[in-house]
Amino acid sequence: MSVRLLALIFCCFGMILISKLLYAQDSVNRNNQSVAGYKGIWFTLNQFSAYGDKYSGGLGTYTAHHIPIAIYAPEVNKTFFVYGGTTNEKEKYLLCMIGSFDHVNNTVSRPVVVYDKGGVDDPHDNPSLLLDQQGYIWVFVSGRNTRRMGYKYRSSSPYDISSFEQITEEVMTYPQPWYINGQGYFHFFTKYTGVRELYFETSEDGKTWTDDRKLAGIKRPSDTKSGHYQVSNRTGNKIVTFFNWHPNGNVDKRTNVYYVQTLDFGKTFETIEGKKLKLPIEEITSPARIMDYETQHTNVYLCDVDFDKDGNPVCLYVTSKGHEPGPQNGPREWHILHWNGKEWLDRIVCQSDHNYDMGSLIMNDATWRIVAPTDSGPQTHGSGGEVVMWESVDNGLTWKLLKHMTANSERNHNYVRRVVNGKSPFLYFWADGDPNKLSPSYLYIGDEDGEVWQLPYHMKKEKEILKKLY
Repeated sequence: MSVRLLALIFCCFGMILISKLLYAQDSVNRNNQSVAGYKGIWFTLNQFSAYGDKYSGGLGTYTAHHIPIAIYAPEVNKTFFVYGGTTNEKEKYLLCMIGSFDHVNNTVSRPVVVYDKGGVDDPHDNPSLLLDQQGYIWVFVSGRNTRRMGYKYRSSSPYDISSFEQITEEVMTYPQPWYINGQGYFHFFTKYTGVRELYFETSEDGKTWTDDRKLAGIKRPSDTKSGHYQVSNRTGNKIVTFFNWHPNGNVDKRTNVYYVQTLDFGKTFETIEGKKLKLPIEEITSPARIMDYETQHTNVYLCDVDFDKDGNPVCLYVTSKGHEPGPQNGPREWHILHWNGKEWLDRIVCQSDHNYDMGSLIMNDATWRIVAPTDSGPQTHGSGGEVVMWESVDNGLTWKLLKHMTANSERNHNYVRRVVNGKSPFLYFWADGDPNKLSPSYLYIGDEDGEVWQLPYHMKKEKEILKKLY
């Protein structure tokens, strides 16, 4: 092991120890308190190889499997958004935060702590967001198996982020809640029963929920474990999810792409062609499988899912030859997988240099765009990079680089996340951070033209106008 790598490892462990000691000295619960600025959490997984950690950096908008994390509410002309925050760059523990952006005045409010994770430093516990028909804001706080429980919180008043009340405490990870008017609350999530297996639940009022129902847990006859990651979305009454498969529970060999949909609020699930599926899905060769990457020894990293003008699903994902960072597992290829009404079409958009470079789809009838850190950033071979906007005007068949959105950055940018029903200038947002060492992490938003604004890291007022960059 190189001297540089050993020094990096010791530096990361030292920062973790310092942050835990700082938290122990200031362990006041901050629930429902506002914070004077938008400060994202920094994290290291501590899985080092020749080219650094498997992933690390500013992970306030992590993971791709916390969906959604931002929603535009036309009733009040505001965008509500959640993220993993902290109090300052010297501390490294998680606060599940919420903020709001006023589209009339182009201002952000001071963010509020929905749930103080009490010294947990892991953004796997980041929150997801739901807005119901009455305007109540729901924050689903991710847990980590039974070691750290998950929670559902609801705002005390409609369209108001100042105070939240705990509704449930339960076992759930990677929450993906959706609301359908007239039907209620639908929730995809993960349970660590076979490492990472997929479940769902529904509710009419958000307080009383059905029993957890298992969606998928694929195993080969020789396997003792299963595992999946998923990305989901909804249009009208249709709720869809794409998921991959972890052979024998090995997340570092994630592969294949599966698709299922429900048109009746989870009573039945089917393939894109309408073939009914028996739950849970347990066979590798299930009719739900639409891309076979296992035989190609290729890893699959799911990023986002949206719909074309006809309501057909579009999935954004990245492929590579292995889990460790560095050029040996390249190329990392960005794919668009689209059901055109007759067949699945898969197209390569571009390449980037890390498995955990993550971006989102920004789609309308005329143009499809991808906003993602596909250019190398200042921390080469680290997760994230410089943010780029790609565009297609032929339903994803061909793509062109439309704009370099960031350049000459001090820290890598990553995890660009789309706003549900987004309205400019807040169509998507992300965080930056140095993957190689504990650093400040700033948050940014962007519009349809690729213009970028920075959320205030320090706030002196209750509401402040954003600073435009580039």
